[in-house]
Amino acid sequence: MEAITIARQPSALRRSLSVYADARSAAFAQARRDLNMGEGDARALMFICERPGVRAADIASYLGITAAGATALIDRLVERGVATRDYDPDDRRVIRINPAVDLSDDPWSSLCRFDEDFDEAVALRDVARIQELSMLLDDLTAAVASR
Repeated sequence: MEAITIARQPSALRRSLSVYADARSAAFAQARRDLNMGEGDARALMFICERPGVRAADIASYLGITAAGATALIDRLVERGVATRDYDPDDRRVIRINPAVDLSDDPWSSLCRFDEDFDEAVALRDVARIQELSMLLDDLTAAVASR
């Protein structure tokens, strides 16, 4: 006897999350094209802006790349003038990576625009509903991730 496979339709919630993820990805890709930046460089710049003074090893770990890859990436960011290498004031052997641009200023703000616009739209919604949805998404993610 031949097994019958039944294709399940994604839940409405999963479809909505996919639409959100696709829209966010498209907005980030367009921003990267506008800025003429690769994905890794853009993600690294955002990481550096969120954590000024980060070490190259932290960037490598965050992006899942080698130390040599992180060095080449940081070289590109420094050459482009969007990041700096600075000595740690407490330990001159340590090099810290700092942003040389402000992500709230154009044209760099395009990297974060989708997320900021989304957060503004969320702020206009009922706080209790947003908290409930956030908890649901956290619970569902934990349930799936633990498998």
